[in-house]
This record gives sequence, structure tokens and C-alpha cells, in this order.
Amino acid sequence: MERLTASPPTQPEDEGKKRTSRARKPRAPAEPAHGQTRAKATPAESQSTPADAASAITKFNVEALSKNVARMMEEGGKALAAYLKPREQGQVAGDGRAEEIADVVKTLGHVLEYWLIDPQRALELQTSLGKTFLDLWAVAVRRMAGEDTAPIVSPDPRDKRFADPEWSSNQYFDFLKQAYLLTVKWANDLVKNTKGLDPLTQQKAEFYVKQIGNAIAPSNFILTNPEILRETFASNAENLVRGMHNLAEDIAAGGGDLRIRQSDPSKFEVGRNLALTPGKVIYENELMQLIQYTPTTETVLKRPLLIVPPWINKFYILDLNPEKSFIKWCVDQGITVFCISWVNPDAHLARKSFADYMRDGPLTALEVIKKVSGETKVNAIGYCVGGTLLSVTLAYMAEKGDHRIASATLFAAQVDFAYSGDLKVFAADEQQIEHVEREMAERGYLEGKKMANAFNLMRSNDLIWPYVINNYLKGKSPFPFDLLYWNSDATRMPAANHSFYLRNCYFENKLTKGEMEVAGVRLDLKKVTVPIYNLATREDHIAPAKSVYVGSSFFGGPVKYVLAGSGHIAGVINPPHFNKYQYWTGAKPKGANVEAWISKAKEHPGSWWPDWLEWIQSQDSTMVEARQPGGGKLRPIEDAPGNYVKVRD
Repeated sequence: MERLTASPPTQPEDEGKKRTSRARKPRAPAEPAHGQTRAKATPAESQSTPADAASAITKFNVEALSKNVARMMEEGGKALAAYLKPREQGQVAGDGRAEEIADVVKTLGHVLEYWLIDPQRALELQTSLGKTFLDLWAVAVRRMAGEDTAPIVSPDPRDKRFADPEWSSNQYFDFLKQAYLLTVKWANDLVKNTKGLDPLTQQKAEFYVKQIGNAIAPSNFILTNPEILRETFASNAENLVRGMHNLAEDIAAGGGDLRIRQSDPSKFEVGRNLALTPGKVIYENELMQLIQYTPTTETVLKRPLLIVPPWINKFYILDLNPEKSFIKWCVDQGITVFCISWVNPDAHLARKSFADYMRDGPLTALEVIKKVSGETKVNAIGYCVGGTLLSVTLAYMAEKGDHRIASATLFAAQVDFAYSGDLKVFAADEQQIEHVEREMAERGYLEGKKMANAFNLMRSNDLIWPYVINNYLKGKSPFPFDLLYWNSDATRMPAANHSFYLRNCYFENKLTKGEMEVAGVRLDLKKVTVPIYNLATREDHIAPAKSVYVGSSFFGGPVKYVLAGSGHIAGVINPPHFNKYQYWTGAKPKGANVEAWISKAKEHPGSWWPDWLEWIQSQDSTMVEARQPGGGKLRPIEDAPGNYVKVRD
């Protein structure tokens, strides 16, 4: 775990007296403060109070406010120093932001060109925005006169940014809210109605406008957020002193780049309260450790299960804790579970290719499984990019006449990337990929934070801006949350592997075209004839349900397409005892219209896990005596979860 290096701020003052902050322990006047912790957001504090922002302003202490503003500036200096120091020491190379900004300007320039090059369209552009704001102003004036007026626009009920009552009760904040929502809608319509853009440019423009709109929300600024304004005056800006200190800590922890904490990292440790299912590491090589889990039943299914997780994140998303663990659940159902734990690579693995990951990953794991269990038929699961690798492996094995994988399950995995969602924005053209390749060439790998930032941007209103407000404007720490701790536990990717993945999958979409070559073998998914359980999630922003649906038709054998409720993680990690969400089953997937499939599909309440287990058992329900890790053939190296998974980025 990385330690924070920024020094703690001096104690904020209120009304000329030393205060005991919820964020720190009190100290003797003559001693410096040590061992301070960041204030925690409690459920009570998370909810707005009925106090009006104006009444809070009348209660603040000018002297204490002035002192805390000075301390805030001091902490701001520390944040700036944390940003500049690694750059002055040459520890941070060019971060590529210039190229990224240039692409944003270029993309949105195409949109503006369409609207401004034609005088009639330019007039339409101005008129639509002007009329919108005139209508808003008219409603605001009538409300000032005492009339009851309905808002012109209201936020989505699920939008938590405007949950505070003053966003509606206070006319100033209500006007800001509606002006923002109208402007964002106008900008989105602007992009949507632009004619002549190629699909990728259109997708990038929509993504960039969405990010700009999320960033400029009035909830993200002190003077335009009623909750923050109240808290600032009520505490005489103590919250901002803590927040600026938190900012300095997070920049220092990120080595000069901002690493926003989404969870309290001190509360979790892999092997202590995460990834607890008992098992042993029975094999390892440069790229992976293979874990075999200890049985909890006297008999088990004859066919073992091999799990191929993504290497972009760590495998313990499938084993967060005993209550949420898919791996533990499988073991308890009488399945012999083997799971790959990928290495967190450094520069010496820069040349490890996609083919190396296939050979040293699932193909080697199959050999080890045969050695310790004697079984030549295995059920396999691939999650996310691990599912893409498993599909590639199946196609490779089909060409080689290798039939050791008897059935495959894909969790939120893509083989066709025509409808691959917003991640395609980051690999939309040759220029973008060359930029990533230049960055990787400097280190030999893609930094984990790069992919983490990309994932966070796709849901910035959930994974970025709430934590900016909580950590830096409220000056509090986020709640301990195992899922978000895992989300921030990023991994690096070898340059050769990641370059192949970007070019062959996202950019050129070669796998379903029959043009991908791995280890000298041209792959054809139609030759993959094993039964496949293809799970998608309805709200997935990484592997969209439509993309997974379309990919189903490229396999040559029977495919059961199942759609789970929720998203890329929660839709997959949904234990039956939670009684949450739902899933759909239906006809054989065909074409690209997933909504039409859903309209005819059967909806089932709860988790899809029992349905999958029934499907697995239908492949071969033969039971044998439970197998211990290593099977007496290999001496266990260490206890699960092993040491590869504990290496931090």
C-alpha cells in the first residue's frame, strides 16, 4: 500500500478558539498535530439539512474564515508542489494531454463546422439556445413575482447531484440547475443532429460533450452548490482546508498525477479481508499463478472449472468476500475450481504478447489441471478481456484439433467490437493508438492508472465527480467499500500485448472477420463448436449488451445468450441470497437487435448463478471424489490468493 507523503495541515480555527474537528484529534497548543485522519462522511452528514444557505452565511466568523482561507492556500501550495516535484526531477515524462486535448478540439471542430458553415444553420443554432434561456428567464421572473411555476426542465430522478432541497427551494440555485440542464441538452442535441459525421467521430463527439457537461455541473463548485456553500460558512471554510490537504495527499500518492480515492485503502488488504476462499497456488510462471481451491464437499463434478479473469483488473473481483464470492459459491456447489491470477507486469515483460498470454495462461493451465486431476475435459469461464482471450484460445485449439475445453462461459466479454461502447473512443484511429504505443515504449507497459482513468471517465458522474465533491470540497474520506477498493487496484499491461489488443480488437475488429492471427494461426470462430453460455449485462458500459449479443452469432456451436440486470460488475457478481436484479433468457441470438430479443425473452427474478449451474451440470453431471489442491502431483507453492495479486501499480 502506498503511503501518503503530504504533511498534515495546521489545525483550522473557529471563533478564535482551537476546535476539535471530526477529522482530527485535538492537540496541545505547543505541539504539532500528528496522526491525523481525514473526516469520514456519515449517513447523517450525507443528507442535506433544512438550513438555508443565506442563514448559514450570517453565522460565519470573519476572523476564523480568514485564517482558514490562508491555511487552505498553504495546502494548495503543497498540492502544487506535489504536482511539480516529480516533473522537476524528471520522474514524469510527457503525459500526452496535449494530444488528447487536440483530439477533443479536432472532433468538436467538426461539429461546429457543420453548424457554422451554413448561415441558416448558424441562425438555428443561436435561436434554439436563445429561446430556451428566454423561456427560463420568463419563468424565473414570474416566480420572483410570487407565482407558482413549474420548472422548464427537471433532472433525472436518479441524478443524485441535485438531491439537496435547496436546488429547488432556492430560486438562485434552481435557476442555475435548470440553466445547466438546458445547456447540456442543447449541446447533446447539437452533436446528435450533426449530419455527415462518420460513426466514430460522432461517438467521440458525444463522449467529449458528455464529459464537458459532467465537469461543468454547478454541483462541482463551491459557490454554485448549496450544500457545499452551507458547510463552508458553517465551518468557516474548515472543510476546504481539509479538502485541499486531501488533494495534496492524492497528488502525492499518484506520483504527481491526481489519484482520486474512491474508498478508504487502509481498511482493506488482499488476503486479510479480500480474496479469502481457501486454496493453494499450485503452479506459477512469468505471467500467472494458478490457484486450486480447497473443496468443501465430499464429491465434486468430474469436470474441473478453469477461470480466466481479465488482466486489466485483478481476479479477486470474483472473490471479494465470502458473501459475494462467485468462486466460493462454485466450490460449495461441488465444483473443482482453478483460477488464473495474472502478474502485474513491469518493464522486463514488455515483449510478452497476446500469444504469450494464451500459451502461458489458459493453455498451460489446462496442462497443469490434467496433471493434478487426470481430467482431459474442462469447463472454462472467461471474464471481460479474459473472455476475449478464452474465445481466441478456443479458436486456436479448434485449428489444432485440441478439445480439452468441453464448454465455455463468457462473462461480459466481447469477440466483435463493432458496438463496443465508449472504450472505442480511446482506440478510434491510428493516431490515438500510436500515441498509446509511444507512451508504452517509454516504460515497456501501459500504466494501470491510464486504464483506470478511462474506465472512470465512462461513468464520471458516479466514479469521479462525487469523490471530487466529497474529498476536496467537503474535506471527507470516502466510505470503505470493497468493490471500489478493487476498482482502484489497477494493473499494468505489457506493451506488446496491449498494442495487439487495441489494434486487432477495437481498431480493426479482426477476430470476427476471420483475419486475426495468433501464434502463426489464423483464427475462425465458426470452428468453435463447444457449447457456450454467453452472459451480458443490461447496463454494461464496457461490454455493451448489444455487442455481446452480436458476438454470439459468430461461434459455430450452440450459444445460450443470457442477459443479467445491472452493469459490468454488479450484474455478474450477484449471489442468489441477495435476491437482487433479474436476468432474461430467450431464443438463439441472431442479428443485432438486442431490444427485440429482450421484448420476447423471459424475465427471471434474482441471480443468474443457479441457471448457469444447471447449464454446467447438463453438460456432464458425473460426480467424483473431491480433489485436494495439487492432487498429490504438485507441491503447493503458497496459500491462495498468492503473491502476484498483491503487487500494486
